[in-house]
Amino acid sequence: MTRLSWFNTVSLTLGFAFLYIPMIILVIYSFNESKLVTVWGGFSTKWYGELIHNEAFLKAAWVTLKVAAISSTIATVIGTMAAYVMVRGGRFLGRTLFSGMIYAPLVMPEVITGLSLLLLFIGIGLDRGVLTIVLAHTTFAMCYVSVVVSSRLVTFDRSLEEAALDLGCSQTDAFRLVTLPIIAPAVISGWLLAFTLSLDDLVLASFTAGPSATTLPIKIFSAVRLGVDPQINALSTIMIAIVTIGVITASLITKRQMVRQRQDEQNAERL
Repeated sequence: MTRLSWFNTVSLTLGFAFLYIPMIILVIYSFNESKLVTVWGGFSTKWYGELIHNEAFLKAAWVTLKVAAISSTIATVIGTMAAYVMVRGGRFLGRTLFSGMIYAPLVMPEVITGLSLLLLFIGIGLDRGVLTIVLAHTTFAMCYVSVVVSSRLVTFDRSLEEAALDLGCSQTDAFRLVTLPIIAPAVISGWLLAFTLSLDDLVLASFTAGPSATTLPIKIFSAVRLGVDPQINALSTIMIAIVTIGVITASLITKRQMVRQRQDEQNAERL
């Protein structure tokens, strides 16, 4: 086993500290009695109580969760299909253009993407709201799902599919019964990544959101410009808890899937 050098250990420690210490401070000060977010006035949960009655924040949070769930699900379906075509489709007419269109959002500035989508929605007469945000987030997150699933399909043992086809399965049944369960951890990871990207997106939502649909990042950004309210700390803590629970759940599902897959492979070798 290769041991980490002192330089790598210090670098990792400083990197993780830079990332997570501000979050820990935010969580601690969400239980602050004082209205001043930088002055500790004692332990209290009153800001969570006030947050429950803040209809503006609750409405924005509901819109954000709804958009994230819908857009990540659609992006996962389309991204998985695109990855399957890219890896298994071989050489076909327009492959370069197809791959370029899939991976373009990865390198395209979000401002350009948001402005382009805004002009598109205006051109076709589509009113900005939840639908336009979902379309924008799906377009943005689809490429990330495609990259994650493609990396798993590249290392996939195709002999398992061929065995299923030899035993009488159709292409659809082989994908549903063999391929999809094996690449499920990558699909779940892609969905989780798409959900996270949608959850904290500000730029695309700023261009595509309308008066009837304001996401939580836009609401928080607007509130912070007037001063940091302790309710924002409480709201951020709740969002951190939701994301943490989602990551832990996805990790457990992925681990269980890998253990089951390893057991199936061992049983197949014994047979």
